[in-house]
Amino acid sequence: MSSKAAVVALTALAPISWGSTYFVTTEFLPPDRPLFTGLMRALPAGLLLLALTRKLPQGAWWWKSAVLGALNIGAFFPLLFLAAYRLPGGVAAVVGSVGPLFVVGLAALFLGDKPTVRSLVTAVAAAFGVSLVVLKAGAALDLVGVTAGLLSALSMSAGVVLTKRWGRPEGVGALALTGWQLTAGGLVILPLAFLIEGAPPVLTGTHLAGYAYLALGNTAISYFLWFRGIERLSASSATLLGPLSPLTAAIIGWGALGQALGPVQVLGMAIAFAATLAGQLGPRTPKASTTAPETVEPFTSTEKNSQEVSMDLEVSGVRR
Repeated sequence: MSSKAAVVALTALAPISWGSTYFVTTEFLPPDRPLFTGLMRALPAGLLLLALTRKLPQGAWWWKSAVLGALNIGAFFPLLFLAAYRLPGGVAAVVGSVGPLFVVGLAALFLGDKPTVRSLVTAVAAAFGVSLVVLKAGAALDLVGVTAGLLSALSMSAGVVLTKRWGRPEGVGALALTGWQLTAGGLVILPLAFLIEGAPPVLTGTHLAGYAYLALGNTAISYFLWFRGIERLSASSATLLGPLSPLTAAIIGWGALGQALGPVQVLGMAIAFAATLAGQLGPRTPKASTTAPETVEPFTSTEKNSQEVSMDLEVSGVRR
């Protein structure tokens, strides 16, 4: 297996893991507590990584970590949850799947990457494939939900591009940077969870097991693999792995929850998966620099895009 293929395979484990979130949430966690769930995923994982790495941000990286944590976690989670609750039957997943198109524009603006025909075609194909998998006939639109879904995709897209642009400080590993972002994002969610949802629910052993899985495997490890992959792949290569999340959720729903998976859904899976593979083709991107942005030259990869880990609480919602 080539070096790039190995990086792609490891990075793909992150959205695949996020695809299990819907199943774990519905089967193991207390209902109707999306912000508390986001808090329990992000903050314990971030604090654990801080304890393991024993590194804190220095200088400008205090505010950079706060910005990245807010974009990738703190703002993304609440907006995604709001979209999932306001939009029925997979619409949230479809709205979120436009993220790669946002990255095309943001990468051109901040990374100096010019959009290519392939990047645009693969982004549209991925969104179309996801729509076939999760969208139900007669699904209604809600302005607040659609706006929240678009803003969540934009937030994650901006986080991906800025992560790519800023790299990480010299001498700081991806594990420490992941801990900084998860902690910052969790601290953003903390007051929202208590103000909107009130006191924490009474937790059973099943609930604790579910939260432990989300915090460790689904968040700490998965986000480490995700941010590590962003460093080594082009923006589009990484974010076009995003469709693996709703596809995994649909497969788990079919196998474990008995949800229908007909010919249209299978066709959508094939299209989205083909777009994901196409997004990995092209010139290899040099390993990202770990210096501060003032000394980082714009990346010149020919690909671009963003991800979205779409969470649809009815069909294939996936909370990152």
